[in-house]
Amino acid sequence: MALQTNPPPDCPLCPRLAEFRHINRRQFPDWHNAPVDNWGDTAPRLLIVGLAPGLRGANRTGRPFTGDYAGDLLYATLKKFGLATGEFEADPNDSLQLVDTLIVNSVRCVPPQNKPTGPEIATCRRFLIATIEANRQAKAFFALGRIAHESLLSALGERRAAFPFGHGREHTLSDGRILIDSFHCSRYNTNTGRLTPEMFEDAMGKAKAAITAEG
Repeated sequence: MALQTNPPPDCPLCPRLAEFRHINRRQFPDWHNAPVDNWGDTAPRLLIVGLAPGLRGANRTGRPFTGDYAGDLLYATLKKFGLATGEFEADPNDSLQLVDTLIVNSVRCVPPQNKPTGPEIATCRRFLIATIEANRQAKAFFALGRIAHESLLSALGERRAAFPFGHGREHTLSDGRILIDSFHCSRYNTNTGRLTPEMFEDAMGKAKAAITAEG
């Protein structure tokens, strides 16, 4: 039986998020307004783990990091490291394609105020676990923010205390795979100077090195 790596379009598991989807469908009937599927290479060596769809980003367009500022920095950086090709035009019908890379969000539905609750993160983790299981060939993970970092560690059965989050940190997990942390590439983080393009590129460079290393 195939692993369920993506929730169904009308996933009912998190009542608050389901209700928020319904509200947005009434207000914005032309938007995606559904759980956002994984997107990228079919046999990735790198899994990028995000937080959740943005209201006017992936919740609108149906593709991770597409339609809001975070995608501008993420996809430009992936292209710089040969992990994406084509042109990113903030439109799921553009020519952008990911190389060796798959993007998966910790929470698949847009949360109110961009803040999922702890129980919602835990409930949606089953799809993150299934995605990891379906991509055993992946050699590295790139976590965008502390919540993604912690949910990923829980999905992998790791002790969170053994792998503290920190921008640019590189962790060797129990199974030998590599986890690289980054501050989230949100407009807030870049506008406040918490994350610069150079800092983001430095972290992504470590991820690229992790999946190209021999052994």
